[in-house]
Amino acid sequence: MEFEKVLRGFGLGGPTVHTVLTTADTYPGTPIMGAVRVRGGDYDVAVETIAVGLVTRAEAEDGDALLEFHRAWVAAGFTLAPGEHQDIPFTITPPWETPLTHAHGELLAGMTMGLRTEVTTEEHVDCGDAELVAVHPLPAQDLVLEELETLGFTFHNANVERGAIYGVRLELPFYQELEYTPPRTLHKLMDELELTFVADETGLEVILEYEKHSTLLRPATDSYARFCLDHTATPTDAATALREALPALP
Repeated sequence: MEFEKVLRGFGLGGPTVHTVLTTADTYPGTPIMGAVRVRGGDYDVAVETIAVGLVTRAEAEDGDALLEFHRAWVAAGFTLAPGEHQDIPFTITPPWETPLTHAHGELLAGMTMGLRTEVTTEEHVDCGDAELVAVHPLPAQDLVLEELETLGFTFHNANVERGAIYGVRLELPFYQELEYTPPRTLHKLMDELELTFVADETGLEVILEYEKHSTLLRPATDSYARFCLDHTATPTDAATALREALPALP
């Protein structure tokens, strides 16, 4: 998979960059490998740094923003001669807390994830457009998502929120919420379920928030539950933990 980025800051006859990935599909904690192919233009360019960064769109009270949340350095300190070709390999490993872009076999509505290449010289900092990267669930995450489907929950949207979750240690400045509509059997207890995964190298914490919307007769209410799974969890482990965390399942 190859993406071309023309370095707009250098004007006509300036260098170009192609970012080549072995695959655009990955998982949290799993390396993405590729190469930055730099091509010289019509004149010498002293390159200070080349880096690639993972970016996603996050929501906050002051509006949405495209945030870079992880970066890998590709090269530094060289002169690109006119017409010179350099293929510079790189590896970037998405953090364990990287939001998912795909689940249930398809793209999650509301999610955006990309890899952006940045070239810096003394005079310019040129960031190319972010090219799409697909982040799929870890096995333990997949078990939770499959069990929710089995219980009759229907996914309808995902988003990334800037901020923190009380009592949860986060490495990134945001967290992802996967929003589900509950089955009819649970409508008296909740109108919506929000699911957040917080993974690390040892396992997975699952945070559930179930919301009951306000009416004329009662205010809105939120309830929370949490549980942990190892990366080696079985379908039975996930089903048992999820059923214990959700209220009054039949």
